[in-house]
Amino acid sequence: MATIKDHPLRYTLNSELHARPFPSLTVPHVGAYLAIRQPGDAASRDRSQDLDHLCALLKHYGAPLPADNATHYYGPMGKYALKWEQHTEFVTYTVFLDQAGTRPFDPAEFDVFPESWRSNLNAERITSILLRLVKRPEQDTEISDALSDWFVPESLAVASVLDEAAVVASDFRIDSSGHMRMAIFASEGTGSRRLGRIVQRLCEIETYKSMSMLGFAQVRDFGGQLNALDSKLTDLMATMRETGAMAEDTLHKLLDVSVQLETLSAEVSYRLGATEAYQAIVAQRIAALRESRFRSRQGFDEFMMRRYEPAMRTVKSSETRLQTMSARAIRAAELLRTRVDVERSAQNQAILASMDKRSDLQLRLQHTVEGLSVVAISYYAVSLASYMLYPLAEQTGISKGTLTALAVPVAVGLVWW
Repeated sequence: MATIKDHPLRYTLNSELHARPFPSLTVPHVGAYLAIRQPGDAASRDRSQDLDHLCALLKHYGAPLPADNATHYYGPMGKYALKWEQHTEFVTYTVFLDQAGTRPFDPAEFDVFPESWRSNLNAERITSILLRLVKRPEQDTEISDALSDWFVPESLAVASVLDEAAVVASDFRIDSSGHMRMAIFASEGTGSRRLGRIVQRLCEIETYKSMSMLGFAQVRDFGGQLNALDSKLTDLMATMRETGAMAEDTLHKLLDVSVQLETLSAEVSYRLGATEAYQAIVAQRIAALRESRFRSRQGFDEFMMRRYEPAMRTVKSSETRLQTMSARAIRAAELLRTRVDVERSAQNQAILASMDKRSDLQLRLQHTVEGLSVVAISYYAVSLASYMLYPLAEQTGISKGTLTALAVPVAVGLVWW
């Protein structure tokens, strides 16, 4: 069979679909999850630093190092297992230990990240989670008792997921040690890969929720600026209705508002677009859990609907408002520009009419000058002709006045012609 030439990226793109496998977990297990991002514009950061931080952590434990330019890593790290992923704006570390520990959600579990390593991170923490995977008790009341001890009841979200494969719970609050808590009670017979998928999705829900809330924070920051521009735009549009207003001055002010709106839109467009994408991922990850109600408690979907969705609607409404204001400013500027063009056209027509009148006066003046010129030239021509005709007066017997009179129409006719 003849060889078919492969696209240069065929194997690379296909491998990308299988590049981030879910961890395989059994009960009991504890885990520490950390998501960090560099300050400033994290999307255009120097990504080599992410790999340097990972290598520094692995060297601390004497673990195998990742390949150059790696964007993901999964492997042993001493008595732990480490899963590392590099994303567009952030990096995540998930460390697992196959034991439950004597103290639930012990802050010491986060000591897996050495203090010396943490102090050298040029990054900000997005979120950190303490994970606890245990076997599901035979009685659901035991789960309820444990949840009452571990979480804040007012904001607790609990659900049975993946057709009773496990019960998951979190209150999405930061505890006194600075971490969030998530508990997974695995049912008998739940596979290790399914447990890994549950843990991965829970961590992604929290991470993408936190990342999307950055958009909400930015919306609150530029809300005052947007209100000021809205008032300014409304005042300028009201000024347009006044007959005595200077259209060109108003047009310049409108263009200034348009520039400020476009600048603001350019500054926040990336964050608002990322927020929309992160929100969609949160919704998709919750839907993938296929949760069902556990003992009349609110589930993850209900929790997000009540506390997370209003913030996302605020972000969306602010984005829509910004786009609407930009469109209003552009329409107002176009209308005012049309008004200025009409006024200039009227002025040009008045100037042309004045020029036509002046041209007519100049033509009449020219005709007058031409008439006077004919008279003046004729006068001098007749005078010259008279001197030529006077000698004939004696020979013909015609008087000088008669000869002069006869010469006048001839001279005038010749000059006029």
